[in-house]
Amino acid sequence: MPSGLIALLDDVATLTKLAASSIDDIGAAVGKAGTKAAGVVIDDTAVTPRYVTGLTPDRELPIIGKIALGSLKNKLLILLPVAMLLAAFAEWLITPLLMIGGAYLAFEATEKIWEKLAGDHHAEAELLAADTPQELEDRQVAGAIRTDFILSAEIMAIALAELEGNGLVMQGAALAAVAVVITVAVYGAVGLIVKLDDIGLHLAARRNRVSQTIGRGLVTGVPKLLSALSVIGTAAMLWVGGQILLHGMEELGSVTLPHLVHHLAHAGAAGVGFWVPAWEWLLNALGGAIAGILVGGVTVAALHLIKHLRGAPKAAEAPSQAH
Repeated sequence: MPSGLIALLDDVATLTKLAASSIDDIGAAVGKAGTKAAGVVIDDTAVTPRYVTGLTPDRELPIIGKIALGSLKNKLLILLPVAMLLAAFAEWLITPLLMIGGAYLAFEATEKIWEKLAGDHHAEAELLAADTPQELEDRQVAGAIRTDFILSAEIMAIALAELEGNGLVMQGAALAAVAVVITVAVYGAVGLIVKLDDIGLHLAARRNRVSQTIGRGLVTGVPKLLSALSVIGTAAMLWVGGQILLHGMEELGSVTLPHLVHHLAHAGAAGVGFWVPAWEWLLNALGGAIAGILVGGVTVAALHLIKHLRGAPKAAEAPSQAH
């Protein structure tokens, strides 16, 4: 009997060690995948605050909560099962799907640049057409969750690509952890960013001069920060989308353009002569952004041409009817 108990305890200890080892492996996999997905995470964090602009301050955090919940549902209920099916039956599809997502990110960013340059406020007009504050809020949340779906798909696909070679259980556990950790980190940061002005007002109302100075600085600086985040978000979409496309081309055997970008970045950084790794990263990111804007520009131009051609017959009919 004692020997049986000792054997049982020994088995429990062995299982505990195995479980601890698996947790360590999942943690390492999450860290690796999260690092690779950092570009998209930055993009997600930079893009989201614009969905609460124009709404009352008391609704900002509830709206961010709704978007975060939608993001978590996107990742855990849709993207995680799809990722597991891909890992089990169609790993070859991961790279093409990543490239489609990268092209979409490049298109979104280029379209925003085009709208800014052309003075097209179609998106804002659609939001202003909302009849009630609740309808406006619902439209903002729905738009944010749609954008998040693409960004979340990129995060999960990048993470899945990094986890290739691990067992399905390990991949599933690590992807679920990536989904939760990144969602909490992104929307926690977004919540803090959009409430910085309220924190500033609270500090400015205190008697302490240091608090007042910090508070006024926040009140003055937050609008500039939000504007900067909008620019950073667009740049990140171009950079991430272009880098995904270049990496996908390399994976599929079309190495000329990706190798050219890497070579130029390496040569440019070596020419600078200091902070070489930082310059090389920056130049690689610039190369990705250029690739992104080229792909996005072609897509935007094609869509505008299609819209123009569809509208041309209607425009031609108007004079004949008047005549």
